[in-house]
Amino acid sequence: MHDQASTLREVVRASSPQQLDAPAGHQPVAIAITSGKGGVGKTNVVANLAVALAKMGKQVLILDADFGLANIDVLFGLAPKHNMGDFVFGDKALEEIVIEGPNGVKILPAASGIEQMTALTPEQQLKLVRGITALGEHTDYLLIDTAAGISSNVINFLLAAGLVIVVTEPEPTAIVDAYLMVKILAHRESAKKIYILVNNVVGRDEANSVFQQIDKVSNRFLNKQVELLGFVERDKNLVEAVGNQMAVVNMAPNTPAARCLTSIARKLNQICSRKKEEQRVSMSWEELFEPASPYVGAGSTN
Repeated sequence: MHDQASTLREVVRASSPQQLDAPAGHQPVAIAITSGKGGVGKTNVVANLAVALAKMGKQVLILDADFGLANIDVLFGLAPKHNMGDFVFGDKALEEIVIEGPNGVKILPAASGIEQMTALTPEQQLKLVRGITALGEHTDYLLIDTAAGISSNVINFLLAAGLVIVVTEPEPTAIVDAYLMVKILAHRESAKKIYILVNNVVGRDEANSVFQQIDKVSNRFLNKQVELLGFVERDKNLVEAVGNQMAVVNMAPNTPAARCLTSIARKLNQICSRKKEEQRVSMSWEELFEPASPYVGAGSTN
């Protein structure tokens, strides 16, 4: 892994380093959405935030970065003919692979079940980086739907993104795993801003309680503050929308969950508008392929 990362840097510097380290022209805000564990509704959050941002007039591209179990296309009821594997390992152009979802949201489907996508060579990594960078010239937001868990692939996407959102639920293991994600990022890059989104709650009080549990421990043991981005109320309409393969913000826009997700999208847009003036919020491509050293002490509380 270390040799691969070194080779990638050499290839980048020998070709056009400015294309990756400081891409010419417009580059989108890159937001990685993750969760410490599966089953907390992360991909549904990604889908609905993408549609809500698009309804605000933003150009949105979703990168399905779960190279093992891709499912953002399934959530939208789409059946892509091609995926990133056809670009990385084949002769398809990235533009041929991108599919259009609701409200003009663009989706870059992952290569579900293709094991090689989790272990790309430096040359394949560079090809992927250049392709996505070119797509980003016409995009306001790049939403990265990571796999669940703390694999090196997931951590590298989080470190490379401009902003990180950790999705959790009011369930003890989900809360602990969300804190673990914060802990790993705090150790790897202490300045990384981390936002918490609490899904499937009965109201604001429960969301605040979950957030405070994570924030209190993060402050005490990591000297790290996190921020509550928002919460999504428990809503049968959300479950129904998933069954209909639709975004709830389209199917039932005036329901509690849809209102929550729309509010979060507005807040996210405001945050990103401010941050674009203060700091870089686009992808840091070299960080994406840095070797992620095994995290020591992941099972401890502090």
